[in-house]
Amino acid sequence: MNAKRHTLQALTKLLAVLGLGGGGRVIGIGMALVAGSKAQAQALERESEDFRVLFKNLTQSTRVTQERVHVSIPRLADNGHSVPLKVWVDSPQSDEDHVKRLVVLSERNPRPMISSLQFLPTQTRLEFSTRIRLNGSQRIWVLAQMSDDRWWGQVASVEVTESACLDASL
Repeated sequence: MNAKRHTLQALTKLLAVLGLGGGGRVIGIGMALVAGSKAQAQALERESEDFRVLFKNLTQSTRVTQERVHVSIPRLADNGHSVPLKVWVDSPQSDEDHVKRLVVLSERNPRPMISSLQFLPTQTRLEFSTRIRLNGSQRIWVLAQMSDDRWWGQVASVEVTESACLDASL
């Protein structure tokens, strides 16, 4: 078993243990996971089956709507060692309407969950910038779980000329 598959299976099991994976069972893969954009749904269909299982377990099979989440990442990165990423979410961050959790996923990295951040209502705009390592050209998925447990998301593609975070076992 390659390390990438093993990592995805371990993450899926962890999500199940944390109560985020549908009771520990693998949920069948549906093709209409993302509403709002046919292109976004098609992008998810192109990902590996393991990634789609992780995605579905993470979102508890609820629909992810392409709104409110904004991603800024260069379309072309010279190398994957330090790719700038900026994320912001249109949310008042009030007690009634706020981002509870923000997840950044990468299908091609040995560890597909780049980050998982939790938030409390703050009455300020949710926005952050960071740099991420990428194992080649791929799509980056940013998902926001709102206070009412709805999921909002966005996907962005980046072409990487020199890969980072290589897995020697592949």
